Amino acid sequence: MMLVTFTAVGRQHWGVTAPGGVLALSDAFPQWRTLRNVIEAGAIPQVLGTAKGRPASHPEGSFTYAPPIPDPEKIICVGVNFPDRNAEYRDGQDAPPNMSLFIRFPRSFTGHGQPLIRPPESPQLDYEGEIAVVIGKGGRRIPEAQALTHITALTLCNEGTIRDWVRHAKFNVTQGKNWDASGALGPGLVPFTDPAQITDVALTTRVNGETRQHDRTSRMLFPVARQIAYISTFTTLVPGDIIVTGTPTGAGARFDPPVWLKPGDVIEVEAEGIGILRNGVADERTGA
Repeated sequence: MMLVTFTAVGRQHWGVTAPGGVLALSDAFPQWRTLRNVIEAGAIPQVLGTAKGRPASHPEGSFTYAPPIPDPEKIICVGVNFPDRNAEYRDGQDAPPNMSLFIRFPRSFTGHGQPLIRPPESPQLDYEGEIAVVIGKGGRRIPEAQALTHITALTLCNEGTIRDWVRHAKFNVTQGKNWDASGALGPGLVPFTDPAQITDVALTTRVNGETRQHDRTSRMLFPVARQIAYISTFTTLVPGDIIVTGTPTGAGARFDPPVWLKPGDVIEVEAEGIGILRNGVADERTGA
């Protein structure tokens, strides 16, 4: 059972997955407008208990998935976090002592089953399969030994990127990482109850059925606990914040010649115990 956010008949709901569809629960808990509010209240166990054994309210085909948390305060992404990924840069440098970070806006993500949008300004839409952790217990200067206790859920991310736009300036990648609906989060939130859910998990990205990325979280240069400790040193983490934890080698930019995503492609990001995030690709519709 995953916690999900979805839209049906023009209205957004939150709820859980159920056999054959999803079960809306937002009307039963009007005090919590979004799943971020559920997390802030520490109410995931209550919500799951209420849903147990109940049938779907919305069958497959009657709704569309949205990013599970539509209104996070922060989405912080970790770059170059696998050994082979560092080697891809071919700059002769060892992995740095501290992690590379950048910010994404909520609007840059769409939900499971929805297309990633390729803008007319560039054909260089690329994929990056990742695991994302959701903060349940906030804090500042969180000790690494306690960091995993601050996670409430896991989800998947396709951290779609417009490659030529990450090189428009010398030191930042913001422009290439924040095109509307260029990435995806979902399908839903898997409650986090055991460190084993993140410490050594297989992560795979497929494009049209072909495996393009594959690695394990145990090989991360900066494990998730260290990410939380480091990030919380300079900013207060709050419930509902999302940390996108890094992608393995094998993105389309690293092929010779590069292989960019195009309409008709299907990208699947899969991780053990979390599920599969699946998206197509569409061109942005502009002006009449």
